[in-house]
Amino acid sequence: MSDKKFKTRLEIAKNKISRKSNENAGNKSSVLGMAFKMSTEFVAAVAVGTIIGFIFDNWFGTKPWLILIFFFVGVVAGIMNVIKSAKNMQIK
Repeated sequence: MSDKKFKTRLEIAKNKISRKSNENAGNKSSVLGMAFKMSTEFVAAVAVGTIIGFIFDNWFGTKPWLILIFFFVGVVAGIMNVIKSAKNMQIK
């Protein structure tokens, strides 16, 4: 094999490796972003459920029952959001 062909093939291999490492760096930040999105969705659902329960408890005077009920409704909604996001990640 000539020296010129070898250098050309070596450059092509180096370019492929650098492109793959750049793609992997983008993937890691993308994965971190998706993890942050899922955790934020979960926390937000729990917080909204708890706040709604607190407001209804003050309105109806049934403390702490509606806070507890809506807290668990928020937990279930948060888990469903995380599952839906995870399924969407698998499709892409």
